[in-house]
Amino acid sequence: MEKIAKSVTTGLDNYGIKNAKAHWNLSPEKLTEITLEKGLGKLASSGALAINTGKFTGRSPQDRFLVRDDYTSDKVWWGKINKAISPENFDKLHREVVKYLSDRELFVRDGYVCADPKYRMNVRTITEYPWSNMFIYNMFLRPEASELENFEEEWLVLCAPGYQCPTPEEHGIRQGNFSILNFTKKIALVGGSAYTGEMKKGIFSALNMILPTDKNVLPMHCSANVGEDGDTALFFGLSGTGKTTLSADPNRKLIGDDEHGWTTENRIFNFEGGCYAKVIDLTEEKEPDIYRAIKSGAILENVVFKENNEVDYMDSSITQNTRVSYPIYHIDNIQQPSYADNPKNIFFLTCDAFGVLPPISKLLPNQAAYHFISGYTAKVAGTEAGIDEPQPSFSACFGAPFMPLHPAEYAEMLSKKMKEAGVNVWLVNTGWTGGPYGVGTRMKLKYTRAMINAALNGDLGEYSYEKYHLHSVFGVAQPRECPGVPKQVLSPRATWNNDEAYYTMAFKLSNAFRHNFEKFEDFASEEIRRGGPQRFAF
Repeated sequence: MEKIAKSVTTGLDNYGIKNAKAHWNLSPEKLTEITLEKGLGKLASSGALAINTGKFTGRSPQDRFLVRDDYTSDKVWWGKINKAISPENFDKLHREVVKYLSDRELFVRDGYVCADPKYRMNVRTITEYPWSNMFIYNMFLRPEASELENFEEEWLVLCAPGYQCPTPEEHGIRQGNFSILNFTKKIALVGGSAYTGEMKKGIFSALNMILPTDKNVLPMHCSANVGEDGDTALFFGLSGTGKTTLSADPNRKLIGDDEHGWTTENRIFNFEGGCYAKVIDLTEEKEPDIYRAIKSGAILENVVFKENNEVDYMDSSITQNTRVSYPIYHIDNIQQPSYADNPKNIFFLTCDAFGVLPPISKLLPNQAAYHFISGYTAKVAGTEAGIDEPQPSFSACFGAPFMPLHPAEYAEMLSKKMKEAGVNVWLVNTGWTGGPYGVGTRMKLKYTRAMINAALNGDLGEYSYEKYHLHSVFGVAQPRECPGVPKQVLSPRATWNNDEAYYTMAFKLSNAFRHNFEKFEDFASEEIRRGGPQRFAF
């Protein structure tokens, strides 16, 4: 979709940026051209623009700050994830970034987030690099050309990768780079890092504060799709659990792959206008939608090339976090506009390398809230020196680094909405069966798809003793039968053929859940606390 492109020599003075040559809302084609002319990228054989983000190939969570002021002081869950910076130190850094951006060639992008018109939030982004601006074109929602003429932003993003704070201690930060949100001034400030995800996650972290606090909308780090009958499904999951793969369904339209809101009107809407997917080990067979979306207009980050500018997706010599961004219209089967009503099913995806969780189980509302707060997956053995068995990994709300409020607040909202809407919630283990990593095998994708399809179609039925069995450790309801899946696969204990070894591992994981949840117990209700596994000594 082509947008108005205008180039002016002034126009940023009201932001304190003096004498800048500002390019406004250039097309992706023009931004690609400028990037290539400046030697800041190269074209892949697919037509996608490939760039390198330099020192930072991922977010730097230790250098993320929220301004602590009257708006945030009593709302934010302050700590290791949400670190505070004073308004005075923010102002100093803001002035220095503005000064740095003055007298430069800059790129301005007007866009918005939140596909539901009722919750639309306009964002103006000013970037030092042309490809950073193109990333925002891909990832934020794109206004119609007529809307750009009188565009007024609610939030401002300033991105200055070339600026390094020379005296971080005097500015209340850890080192020269930073990503800061100021909710009162409505500014997202990024300095010292060219990693594009800092801009995306900055604005979406802001939404994760604003929507529940001011709009009574639940923000969710999940993918979403919708069936022909208008039934919406949500897929929560950390990296490697299959969130993107399982939400890409030829029989259902994709709403979005990462960030969504759930409104009081029971509508699910996409925050974004694009996708930002990992491409390490990408093949057309495994991820056909992502593979085919990597064409002109897409941006590849930190990939390595073979001959003839062909990307070597198996090469992780720069980073394991190789990525691609592309506008959502690069995917064929999408919901337009990016929202739908009536959520019917929620799937919590976990890659359980302990091999003890059922491949699919049905959760009660309090269990759903407990597992939502926990955000469990596992690291496999052998990924780090000295690790010879699976290691549990927990990320609250399946997105702790982006959640300014206490996780229990999001969980309470989720629990309430699930009850009101009568949503079915499922815990899906895409990890190991028949034993832990190194002993058992990874759950077959065809079985996982069959179980999800059965849940979506209502084939698993309502809970009853005839249809479900309660797991003796985790208390979740595992179906006794599922079309297309052998009965034995549905029972993790049965696949082990060693009850003592199975229960020893199951108790070990249940204790890890309980230990992780200790930091939430003072905030979570008694009902949610009862949603966890039983207590066992080990």
